[in-house]
Amino acid sequence: MSTMKKLFFAALAAGCVTAIGPTGLDAQEAQIGIARGSVPPAVTLPDMSGGDVNLGEHIGRGPVLLEFWATWCDNCKALHPRMLEAHRKFGGEVSFFAIAVGVGQSERRVRKHLEEYPVPFPTLWDGDGEAVRAFQTPATSYIVILDSAGRVAYTGLGRDQDIEAAIVAMLGPRAAD
Repeated sequence: MSTMKKLFFAALAAGCVTAIGPTGLDAQEAQIGIARGSVPPAVTLPDMSGGDVNLGEHIGRGPVLLEFWATWCDNCKALHPRMLEAHRKFGGEVSFFAIAVGVGQSERRVRKHLEEYPVPFPTLWDGDGEAVRAFQTPATSYIVILDSAGRVAYTGLGRDQDIEAAIVAMLGPRAAD
């Protein structure tokens, strides 16, 4: 791994511990990571269930939620029940993906974690940081929500994000019912 990648991943790991950042819908008021309104580049990542997932095939074909997380991230653990509840409520309308970052964990460790704490949506492995770079991920517990056109509608960081409110804001009034 290059020195530049090592420094980038070290900064990402430190961000999980030190980043407080905006929470809830306030996160939309501050710029966190990739710019709102932008269309992210397509990346292809291995799915922890086998095979590859080209996120470009999902972007622009309906709403997408991406969570960048790690097994060691306390903010991610605190956010986990909200992710599960949001998926329960909106999984039929929004494609959910968990992206396990390759910082301080191995693919094997992520697989073991998923055996103990399964999720009902695909978990992708970002071992070389391709998605982290593409989405300008500032730290773990980072969520990006893309609207139906594939544009970034929400970015948030930390354990106190109101994921359901962010989805409702993106989907519009029909989601509040």
